[in-house]
Amino acid sequence: MTEALTPTQIVAALSGIPGWVLSGDGPDVCIEKTWHFPAFQETMAFANAVAWIAEQRHHHPELQISYKQCTVRWQTHDVKGLSALDFESAQALEKQLFPAKEQA
Repeated sequence: MTEALTPTQIVAALSGIPGWVLSGDGPDVCIEKTWHFPAFQETMAFANAVAWIAEQRHHHPELQISYKQCTVRWQTHDVKGLSALDFESAQALEKQLFPAKEQA
């Protein structure tokens, strides 16, 4: 069973995924990151890639999409907070969509 992370675990996990920030509090706490794109088509392609990764992991983020940006928010509703699954999903997204940054 998935368990909620403690505040100390959250801070430690957050340090391992650059650019992601803690947002909200209590049951609304999440980790999020916003990406900016040159045009709508790139924004939608990114959102669809995120959806594909989420479906493969059986863990789905909240997406906020506008014309040239997309914000991805991970949280685990079952624990009313954050779990390791949220951080693993954020890391998987970074690794699969931005592999060059992993090697840098």
